[in-house]
Amino acid sequence: MPMAAVEGSGTGLVTAVSTAVAPLGLNLVGAVSIAAYDAGLAPQQPSLAALAPDAHSVLVLGHGGGAFWTGFAAHVSADPARPDPLDAYTRAAIGTALADCLPASSRLIFPFEFPTVPVSFQRLAVLAGLGSPSLLGVLVHPEFGPWIALRAAVLVPIWVTAPAPAAGFDPCPTCVERACIASCPAGAVTSAGWNIPACAAHRARPDDPCAVGCHARIDCVIGRAHRYPAAAQVHHQAYVRPGLLAVAR
Repeated sequence: MPMAAVEGSGTGLVTAVSTAVAPLGLNLVGAVSIAAYDAGLAPQQPSLAALAPDAHSVLVLGHGGGAFWTGFAAHVSADPARPDPLDAYTRAAIGTALADCLPASSRLIFPFEFPTVPVSFQRLAVLAGLGSPSLLGVLVHPEFGPWIALRAAVLVPIWVTAPAPAAGFDPCPTCVERACIASCPAGAVTSAGWNIPACAAHRARPDDPCAVGCHARIDCVIGRAHRYPAAAQVHHQAYVRPGLLAVAR
């Protein structure tokens, strides 16, 4: 295929995908090449080239702020007798939204498939310029701060590019306020980063003081206007707690 056709198809695809998923609250769409993701992987880490031999690029889909959660909550409330788990809603909603705009042989994958499809979404997001590592252990975005989440990725058989708002963004070293460090009741956020054992030991308490939200994340100086709704924070804190308890043991 001529290069001009490839570039044109890529631009059109990014626009089509962004438009299709926007009503779901997915307002972050980034792109990275298969080769860039695979470069530097440890020998034991599966490559994307092996996972999808026909793919050239990955579109990374996520959101900043709580609009995606709002859509999920509305979906559940519309049929309270059969509430869908968030992962099931994510798979169905994104799959439906993208059904008519992906090239043949594209492959849709999700973060919750990691046990069987071990792709690092954090690596994808960093390479795609959707977020940068932070002291909190989560990615931060120039506008949304730590209030971003990665929901899906599409491996596509064409070359694509997309805006990379977090490319070169590294706010923590120059942050003066560092409210995240002061507000962590476990002392698990330091200038050296997130101390997972300290966080795990604190959250292993029967009353779990951080069940309603991560204090350090809430007080991050970036993106405060985009904090998730309270119900979303409770959900995510409950989701990660079993893994932290395993560390505490």
